[in-house]
Amino acid sequence: MKQRTALITGITGQDGSYLAELLLEKGYKVFGLVRRVTFEDTTHRMSRIAHILDDIELLAGSLESFPSIYKAIKQSKPDEVYHLAAQSYVNYSFDDEFSTLNTNINGTHHMLAACQDLAPECRFYFAGTSEMFGRPDEVPQTENTHFMPRSAYGISKVAGFHLTRNYRDNYGIFACSGILYNHESPRRGFEFVTRKISSHVAKIKSGLAEKLELGNLEARRDWGHAREYMHAVWQMLQQPLPDDYIICTGKLHSVRDFCEEAFSYAGLNYRNHVVSSPRFYRKEDAQLVGNPAKAASKLNWRPRMSFRELVHEMVNNDILLIKKSKQKD
Repeated sequence: MKQRTALITGITGQDGSYLAELLLEKGYKVFGLVRRVTFEDTTHRMSRIAHILDDIELLAGSLESFPSIYKAIKQSKPDEVYHLAAQSYVNYSFDDEFSTLNTNINGTHHMLAACQDLAPECRFYFAGTSEMFGRPDEVPQTENTHFMPRSAYGISKVAGFHLTRNYRDNYGIFACSGILYNHESPRRGFEFVTRKISSHVAKIKSGLAEKLELGNLEARRDWGHAREYMHAVWQMLQQPLPDDYIICTGKLHSVRDFCEEAFSYAGLNYRNHVVSSPRFYRKEDAQLVGNPAKAASKLNWRPRMSFRELVHEMVNNDILLIKKSKQKD
């Protein structure tokens, strides 16, 4: 049986690292597309994939450069392409709308066009997001809910979704979109609220900090684990026909819930340390919660890890990181 080959954009990120591990476990040859600057700072930029660097092959490229994307597809000859890379921090997308739109929309178009020309038989995955729904007209959202994006990031992802569907319908490419709701893990970036909370719990527990400033504590999210969501992503490309799927838990928890669980797990009371500041409030904060029924029936996928277990894993990880840092000192 021929070894399958996969190309992952965004392989150095949270999702890309978990997906690469999964594909390696399944016997794939894994290529990752990374920016050239990544090779100049491997310690920081490749920290999430440091343990598998010997098992994967990295290709230099930029989503803004069609020639580099074309070259990467030609070199890797992929059976499956997982397009995860994007400018994905929502608050940043308000500050730099031009860069977000340019990178996310053109990058997706470049990937699809190169696949169509060089690897028309490959299976393509586009990473969508619940931010595409923006201010939804129904709760929970399904695959048929209208998109009403409220940020440049959400708009760029809606465009990518339609580009992906267009290549599927008009060019016959096996192209799927996953509309993933918030998914977290110990590998989440520190700029995201969940990691901001877990890392500060560890700092406060270790005496390195006293206060944590957050935005709206009543903001609610549908939070799952990134590792589990990558299993769903892989399963999408194993189906007989391409389709689009919502991946979520279907359960809402507030930022306050996350704080309470994280601090209490470390033996602390969040009320003594957390301060809500209007300067961190998001411009749009709609109630985004998905209906995972289609993924359950078509992919046989269901989230396994509870909200509580997710929070505890993240806090544990950050406490261990501080202990290791102190040991080095």
